Amino acid sequence: MARYTGPSWKLSRRLGISLSGTGKELEKRPYAPGQHGPNQRKKLSEYGLQLQEKQKLRHMFGVNERQFRNLFDAAGKLQGKHGENFMILLESRLDNLVYRSGLARTRRQARQLVNHGHILVDGSRLDIPSYRVKLGQTISLREKSRNLDVVKEAVETNNFTPDYLTFDADKLEATFTRLPERSELPAEINEALIVEFYSR
Repeated sequence: MARYTGPSWKLSRRLGISLSGTGKELEKRPYAPGQHGPNQRKKLSEYGLQLQEKQKLRHMFGVNERQFRNLFDAAGKLQGKHGENFMILLESRLDNLVYRSGLARTRRQARQLVNHGHILVDGSRLDIPSYRVKLGQTISLREKSRNLDVVKEAVETNNFTPDYLTFDADKLEATFTRLPERSELPAEINEALIVEFYSR
């Protein structure tokens, strides 16, 4: 299944979460799209709830179904809670950490920066958004890319960097210092439902 490329606002409303991270999509119309507006009474089945939770997380990180499933399976081989480990693996993706560090305003923008070769990991160019960053590795920008408008804009408007990253604003580089704790991961996701979905 390919990555979703349709209107992200419509998708945000359907899933009931802000995929851009700004919350703007749900301000005006905090209900699912469709001709009946806010009066749609849809009671989701157990399967429907599990599927919706999976789609929420998958679209939040902008990952296609195969990558998502592979990462889920990899998380199952680690010690600890399967769902929590899965979210930590998603959080450790290069495109996500570029976004979390404030070098991009959205994950989609971060993925583009990585795809187009603007991002360095420990000084080497890496253009694989799904690369799993290891603890202690440093993410920075190529010299030529430091003046990109999208980067400047993102850095200026960023007012939050999670505690598991250290960010040097002068050098425009972030270091992945420790694994995130569950309390630092998206609160609107119930990962237990995703584990149930794949355990069917």
